[in-house]
Amino acid sequence: MTSQPPSSPLPSLRDLRRLTPARVGLGRAGSSLPTRALLDFTLDHARARDAVHSAFDSARLAAELAALGLASSEVASRARGRHDYLVRPDLGRQLDPASRDALARIGGACDLVLVIGDGLSPTAVNARAVDVVRALLPRLAEAHIGLGAAVVATGARVALGDEIGVLLGARMVLVLIGERPGLSAPASLGAYLTYGPRPGLTDAERNCVSNIHAAGISNDEAAFKIAWLLRESFARQLSGVALKDDSGLQAPDLPRRLDAT
Repeated sequence: MTSQPPSSPLPSLRDLRRLTPARVGLGRAGSSLPTRALLDFTLDHARARDAVHSAFDSARLAAELAALGLASSEVASRARGRHDYLVRPDLGRQLDPASRDALARIGGACDLVLVIGDGLSPTAVNARAVDVVRALLPRLAEAHIGLGAAVVATGARVALGDEIGVLLGARMVLVLIGERPGLSAPASLGAYLTYGPRPGLTDAERNCVSNIHAAGISNDEAAFKIAWLLRESFARQLSGVALKDDSGLQAPDLPRRLDAT
């Protein structure tokens, strides 16, 4: 008889916890959670709340964009304060009258408008947005995509970029915005691309590069994906569900994670 090789042990919950930040196998103390698990949850929940309510440093972002050679306009949505922003999402999708008039005076036509908005995590935007733009600019130049204008928007939802794009005559709008914080990722940045922006579009007509954060997609990888999507979107004159992200088939050897700073 031939001996069978010993079977490998089944993965344990401890092995699973090493692979994911999700809360699995927390254990229990009586009918409740262990103290350590409860304290960790409370801390992560507090960090997520802090990210939502953190201050948006629009002036610093505008100054850092200027250092990259990008003059920017500062605008605001119709949401008056963070409370309005959270309870009235529709107000975050519309420019206030003063901002609309200011952009209308600029007018013109261009290939691409960049919008940096606070979204649901100003913390993420303050920390990541300019670094992503810095990594993106040479890729835009290589693809011969002209960046016509940059806008820093307070109280912004993703769809605010549609109105901005129309006012600035943009063929395409790129919105970098703070994503909804999670318990394991309170400071995640998202990038939304829309070809032919105009008010009333849905998310089905956008492409998104999400999870740009310390334990997610790196700045360089995000810039590569964004540039690929922009190039393909211009070539095909569309965006959204009709444009599949196949950038991974051409991706160079890029770091997958950001420094935890």
